[in-house]
Amino acid sequence: MLPIMLQLYNVRDELALDFGETLQKIADLGYRYVELAGLYGKSPGEFKAGLLKAGLTAISAHVPYRDMLGDPEKVMGGYIEIGCRYIVIPYLNEEDRSTSPNYEGVKKEIAKLGEIAKKLGAILLYHNHEFEFQQYRGKYVLDDLYDSIPADLLQTEIDTCWANIGGVNPGEYIRKYRNRSPVVHLKDFYLPEGLTPENKYKLIDQTRRAAPGAKGGFEFRAVGYGIQDIPSILKAAGEAGASWVVVEQDLPTPGKTPLECARDSIEYLKGLS
Repeated sequence: MLPIMLQLYNVRDELALDFGETLQKIADLGYRYVELAGLYGKSPGEFKAGLLKAGLTAISAHVPYRDMLGDPEKVMGGYIEIGCRYIVIPYLNEEDRSTSPNYEGVKKEIAKLGEIAKKLGAILLYHNHEFEFQQYRGKYVLDDLYDSIPADLLQTEIDTCWANIGGVNPGEYIRKYRNRSPVVHLKDFYLPEGLTPENKYKLIDQTRRAAPGAKGGFEFRAVGYGIQDIPSILKAAGEAGASWVVVEQDLPTPGKTPLECARDSIEYLKGLS
């Protein structure tokens, strides 16, 4: 089993309420590594101290693209100070996507960010959603991005949930980027069989309301509790040369807390070892 990180976005509300106690609860579940998504008002030094106290190590961080543009060395440097070796662009706003006239310029800016990350001793990754599996110049947007920027400046963090919803086999897509996929997001979900809604993001809002298995409902699930073939994804990640996998669950399964879901995920994964 590859080393497992927990994406701290899973427990964002808990961290905002009690930063130190939440980190300790994560460690008590058996996690040793985390992926950051914001600093919760802490300085890099304070954040690192909190992690050390709980026995946790930060490996990567989701850092919004536009947050890095103003002073990329300072922004990336803060996360690198905490210990992150991977800086991840987690999302592109609509004005920066392939449907915008800004997109070719965005790719150039991402390449520049990759150069700065490399200079600082980190690696820039891109974390996909489902919209990158639209067509752009005869190929998927995501493929165009990786074709446009050299691997030494941009590598992948494939989100297996959104890859699946985007219409590709997650394991096969990870293998496509062999030796360019150091970190893989394990994200499980429930989606009624045969349902392919035009706007899948609308379904995410239903996760706050729909009962498990409700007709037409979409749910994020703990890893191993949804429809993803997790063993095959893990096999593909290993064959592609991945170094880490990340447990990410954007919203908890209805009736469970984020920490309960994090517990279910790591217990399932450890049971596969």
